[in-house]
Amino acid sequence: MIQIIAGKKGKGKTKYLLAGANERVEKANGSIVYIDKNGKHMYELSNKVRLINVAEYPIRSYNAFVGFVCGIISQDHDLEAIYLDSFLTVAHLEEVEDLTQAVEDFKTLGEKYGIDFVLSVSRDAQDLPKNANGRISVSL
Repeated sequence: MIQIIAGKKGKGKTKYLLAGANERVEKANGSIVYIDKNGKHMYELSNKVRLINVAEYPIRSYNAFVGFVCGIISQDHDLEAIYLDSFLTVAHLEEVEDLTQAVEDFKTLGEKYGIDFVLSVSRDAQDLPKNANGRISVSL
């Protein structure tokens, strides 16, 4: 399953993402991962959530990012959910149109491995591609 938290930069999407990850980890039987472009939210996340700062890794393209996520999935068979803050930035997507393929890729990964993905996207909901419409859980 894919959920999208949409809204322009500075609207408070990260607050929803952090709250969701913290709430989910309390009920989880497996692992919860939070991927961000930096580590500044480390103290806002439960210590049970694994925070990954992608800036620490040499990821320079969308394909490299998908490979990185697949690596996380492959090493953790109990993985339940991945929260992706600043998704367009961490995934190296230049245009919102590129999100069309990303939604399909992450939908496929989620279905195959039973993982939920929650994406924070810095765009208004009406500016997202059609395949993202039914996946918007919060629009700010």
